[in-house]
Amino acid sequence: MGRAHTLAEVYRSFGAADTAGTSPLHARIAVAVSGSDDALRAVAAVPARRRHPTVVLAALHDLALAGRAPALAAAYAAADGDAAAVAAVDTLLRSTDAVVALAVRRRTRPEETGHSPVLYPAVAEAARRVGADALGLISLGCGAGLDLDVGRVGISYSDGRTLGDPSSPVQLSASLVGARPVPARAVPAVVARVGIDRDPVDVTDADDVRWLRACLAPDQPERAARLDSELALAATDPPQLLRGGAVELLPDALARVPADALPVVTTTWALSRLPPAGRLRVLHRLQDAAADRPVAWVSAEGVGVAPEIPTLGDRRASGHSIVGLAVLDRSTLRVQALGRCWSRGRLLSWLADS
Repeated sequence: MGRAHTLAEVYRSFGAADTAGTSPLHARIAVAVSGSDDALRAVAAVPARRRHPTVVLAALHDLALAGRAPALAAAYAAADGDAAAVAAVDTLLRSTDAVVALAVRRRTRPEETGHSPVLYPAVAEAARRVGADALGLISLGCGAGLDLDVGRVGISYSDGRTLGDPSSPVQLSASLVGARPVPARAVPAVVARVGIDRDPVDVTDADDVRWLRACLAPDQPERAARLDSELALAATDPPQLLRGGAVELLPDALARVPADALPVVTTTWALSRLPPAGRLRVLHRLQDAAADRPVAWVSAEGVGVAPEIPTLGDRRASGHSIVGLAVLDRSTLRVQALGRCWSRGRLLSWLADS
């Protein structure tokens, strides 16, 4: 009874507060689950660390997208909260084993898209500082590797400035905070794209792609459209994906970058999944690699998460992130905070000189 009561509170709070303003459908379903003893018993079949509403709701959405929960899919399409709540509870009861299997096997990935407005000027700045005409991009914690297409998208900023490819099928935007514009430099030719992740997403695999879509709420069409466009672009030239830990596989990834190209390692809200000691080991791997060639690291991480990147005096857990650049060359490490960003890159304050 105590466990059921705890789950009920978690789901009720998620529906009433956490997601009420962003996804009315998910909010309605979470509240319905919290009020159903049978539904809560089904959720309790999921291992404890995987019972969070975001995981279970993504699993239900995946079943709907796969055609295995037609009533739920119809309710989603109609944006009918009451029907979705009934159908979701029914699906949870009828397909408990399938929900458990998805929750155990998959990791939720709600924020895979839209990072290029932050990454593009930072990657271009890394190339400028080294004088590089070609780059090899390496994304740590890459997910589907969408960040590796930073040089293949078009970007517009709220001050009217545009970067990247205006003819790309992927067009992203960001609002600028403050008066300083992002620099107008272009990202050089990208000759290698390598992603590292313990559970990478293959953009050519239908099940993997469907799961990414399932991690978005069914009533967020703009985010779904952005994800679809980035996935379609990535599928035209998929990156190399390495399965495993960043510390172990980073030397292999760096070796895949041609000798005449600058390796640029990117981390976008990935280091927070590592303990502090693990973050330092990533930096040490970069320093080891820089003994033979220059290496750059572009980061968008919470304040104080990326080792050596200045925090600008900001408080940890302040609600925004620091856009950092580290250039490593032999024994030299040069670091700078290029800017701040909010909402995973939807808002950007560029601070570095242009």
